[in-house]
Amino acid sequence: MRCFSANSFCLKLLAVAVFAAGFCSVGAKAQLPQQPQLPPISRPPGSPGQSPTAGDNNDEDTMAHRAMMQQAERRNEQRQQDIVNDTAKLLTLAQQLKTEVEKSNKDPMSASEMKKAEEIEKLAKAVKEKMRGS
Repeated sequence: MRCFSANSFCLKLLAVAVFAAGFCSVGAKAQLPQQPQLPPISRPPGSPGQSPTAGDNNDEDTMAHRAMMQQAERRNEQRQQDIVNDTAKLLTLAQQLKTEVEKSNKDPMSASEMKKAEEIEKLAKAVKEKMRGS
């Protein structure tokens, strides 16, 4: 019987420990300040999962995209016009150089012919770069 009384004592001790733990947890919960419940976020009908300002933001994105596209188109048109102007200038310089070389009939080129040839070379490189889109 002695074993029985020891088990009984252990069971009583275990029951008291469980009761005390439960009591402490209830007391600790009662001491914590209650946080206010926030109402759920209301969403406009027809747009599940989106915030109310998502439509406004989308409009701004569309307008910004349209403005960027218009600006890119203007830059492209300006680049194209620069290419046309530079090409016309290049043609004029090449024709002038051809005329000067035909008139001179000298083996070494004159200083003005060399200067014109260098200008043609620089302009041709600039046109090439503009055509690449750089």
